[in-house]
Amino acid sequence: MALPRLVLFDLDGTLIDSQAGILGSLRHAFARIEAKLPEEAVLRGWIGPPFHETFPQVLGDDEARIELAIAHYREHYEASGWAEHEVYPGIADLIGALDAAGCQLAIVTTKIEPQARRIAAHLPFGGAFARVYGAGHKTRHSAKAEMIAQALADFGTPPSGAVMVGDRHFDIAGARANDVRALGVSWGFGSVEELEDAGAHAIAASPAALAELLLTGEALSVPAGRASFPAV
Repeated sequence: MALPRLVLFDLDGTLIDSQAGILGSLRHAFARIEAKLPEEAVLRGWIGPPFHETFPQVLGDDEARIELAIAHYREHYEASGWAEHEVYPGIADLIGALDAAGCQLAIVTTKIEPQARRIAAHLPFGGAFARVYGAGHKTRHSAKAEMIAQALADFGTPPSGAVMVGDRHFDIAGARANDVRALGVSWGFGSVEELEDAGAHAIAASPAALAELLLTGEALSVPAGRASFPAV
């Protein structure tokens, strides 16, 4: 079976466990504007979507207050939060194997692009990624579909030769919007149910299981229909 020509990875919850830095920056931001944060279980669901989609859950439609909270978050995150993450066990081996096999690799994340580039550059395997696609400072919705489309164009890869890997429904929806095979991972911030409902073609329970899907070429053989490949 043919290997994917292009493998696109989400960042938070897929390559790295970034909860500590993100939640710390959220606590800083909401303390600065004197607003109460939801419970941590709720905040985990805030990792991935743009803050313009999540902050209104607490701040309502007060646009000025939302923008101020985002500014405080970014100030804290750029100072220290960006470095407060851990690479998931097995990810470095996976990226090394894909790189050695000749797959082209890129990161596609809703994290602000300069932040994403900074993190990628400091990962021990960051040099394996040819491109990093991230959101703009004024992005108000998940732009995964648009970024995946741009990656396909930049790499000259047809949808049939690409795979998107992520832990949230935004990753799956963005891939399916481009007819790209969508692989979910169960170790991140989204649930297996979320990934199944979004239409993941397969869900990997570990980096080793993901490697098996990608390096055997099975990922590209998954039918285009919804969730037609069992979790591994």
